[in-house]
Amino acid sequence: MTVMETTSTDSCAAPQRPDRRPRGQDSYTISEVVAFTGLTAHTLRWYERIGLMPHIDRSHTGQRRYSNRDLDWLDLVGKLRLTGMPVADMVRYAELVREGDHTFGERFELLETTRRDVLARIAELQDTLAVLDRKINFYADAGRLHERQAYTEQKTEQAG
Repeated sequence: MTVMETTSTDSCAAPQRPDRRPRGQDSYTISEVVAFTGLTAHTLRWYERIGLMPHIDRSHTGQRRYSNRDLDWLDLVGKLRLTGMPVADMVRYAELVREGDHTFGERFELLETTRRDVLARIAELQDTLAVLDRKINFYADAGRLHERQAYTEQKTEQAG
């Protein structure tokens, strides 16, 4: 069973999108996938080589042909990358999906660990944001005070 065969029922997969093309096309060249995803062709080939992507169908001339499910999988991989999940863990997740439903527990643990890491990162970013907000408020208040002082000095000079 391939990753793509399981992602349509895998509740951990990115939600499937309706037709990506107006006419409902479901076969894309690597250059079209590059345009859709912002990934490079090198990255897409690398994902396939390391097992992060399943075997990609090929045309009669040997060109890769990606499906909407492949694009949905790439959406999920992109989200996992944003979490900071190591590539080795993403590859392990893909392997677990390919292995079937009996790996739900392992997938749960892998994603739960990543979720805890994301929550810790969010807390760090919230603390950082609070520091920035304090500094921004300080400089905004200082700027207003400076403007008032300059205005008062200007009026005093004009009156004198």
